[in-house]
Amino acid sequence: MPMDWADFGVDLHLELDPSGGRRAGLERALRDAIRDGRLPPATRLPATRALAAELGLSRGTVSAAYDQLVAEGWLVARIGAGTEVSPLRRVAPPPAAPPPGPTHHRYDLRPGSPDVGLFPVTAWLRATRRALAVVGADAYGYGDPRGRPELRAALAGYLGRARGVLADPERIVITTGYVQALVLLTTVLRDGGTPAVAMEDPGLTFHREVVRRHGGTVRPLPVDERGARTDLLGAGALAGVGAAVVTPAHQYPTGVTLHPSRRHALTDWARSTGGLVIEDDYDGEFRYDRQPVGAVQGTAPEQVAYVGTAAKTLGPALRLAWVVLPARLVDPVVDAKRHLDLHTETIGQLALADLITTHGYDRQIRTVRRRYRQRRDLLLARLAASSTLGGISAGLHATVPLRPGGPGEAEVLAAAAAHGLALSGLTEHHHEPAGQSPGLVIGYARPPAHAYPAALDLLARVLPGPDR
Repeated sequence: MPMDWADFGVDLHLELDPSGGRRAGLERALRDAIRDGRLPPATRLPATRALAAELGLSRGTVSAAYDQLVAEGWLVARIGAGTEVSPLRRVAPPPAAPPPGPTHHRYDLRPGSPDVGLFPVTAWLRATRRALAVVGADAYGYGDPRGRPELRAALAGYLGRARGVLADPERIVITTGYVQALVLLTTVLRDGGTPAVAMEDPGLTFHREVVRRHGGTVRPLPVDERGARTDLLGAGALAGVGAAVVTPAHQYPTGVTLHPSRRHALTDWARSTGGLVIEDDYDGEFRYDRQPVGAVQGTAPEQVAYVGTAAKTLGPALRLAWVVLPARLVDPVVDAKRHLDLHTETIGQLALADLITTHGYDRQIRTVRRRYRQRRDLLLARLAASSTLGGISAGLHATVPLRPGGPGEAEVLAAAAAHGLALSGLTEHHHEPAGQSPGLVIGYARPPAHAYPAALDLLARVLPGPDR
């Protein structure tokens, strides 16, 4: 019978097979651990007395095993320094084929990410310290699937004054990013028998795939210069959809704001059919040339699931988002959240709640809004003579249409990549990219401040000139 597993102080378990003798079994176990990499080079082994006590062996047996492995070169013994695994005894496993990695770019002007270097480290640390100093021990256990009450209360106040959202803390669910909110809503719609979801065309391809992977059926909702064609909901190919996912404040990627008549058509459709509006307010805090546009949810709170996130204002790594729900969806969404991951991590929620209630969040938004406006202005100044930019009044990206007869989208993207510049094409955001008008989606938030001017210089070089 093998001896019991023993943990002897270096977080490694040994299974000793006494057949052939205890000393031989210990030698085999140590050789196997070194050969497999569980005992890396230079790992210090326990003293012979300590290991003997742990394994129920005599000290002489352990000493003899150590001496044998020293003689074989597996171990090194130094007076006063103990016994260590030999630095030469590394038996590496055969290398696995490396996964395909992203192409290296010197500069990245793709949309979707803020400048993570603007994360307010000092303010976040202070908020975390303050929050943990007063919270009870229950915060470190399993919590409410809806999220911490401190954050839900703080968000209810913030969203009301900053985004015009009618938010009851009892109707707010904290999610692990926007994608999880979309998953939860798709799941509830699917389970309720209305899996068809209208999604803007163009829109983010990844979000369409999220809906499909969780049982939803995606139908394109056309977008024009007035925003999503919400007047088409309930008819033709859009008849019978259970929900419409829209970005009213700043349509992604075109940047247009949903026209008031389209907002009314959207909420009228939801009221008359029982449909759900999923309002993705991904960058509603970033308005530069006019007052922010209030959330659609404020005009129809029982028809709209409002989703916001800290990904753009603070950073994607926090994985903190929130959904404000109609009353009828609170219980099913909470149940879906409970069965997905129980609840979103707690410490970040507490820190964000403190940041909001002490107005540090508002200060952060004002700071980054000013920085991003400066970047937007620099982009306009750099490209004004050669390109027409769209969607520039808000957000963190702009669109650049490409002229008919000039270099195509694929050609421009390839030229940019050859110069080390990452760009995103406009046609890839369409449900059916073939035959769509070519263009670029320029994200001006992602590069660090010191690299941004050089990135714009490179962008100007690869864009077609006015006479091409």
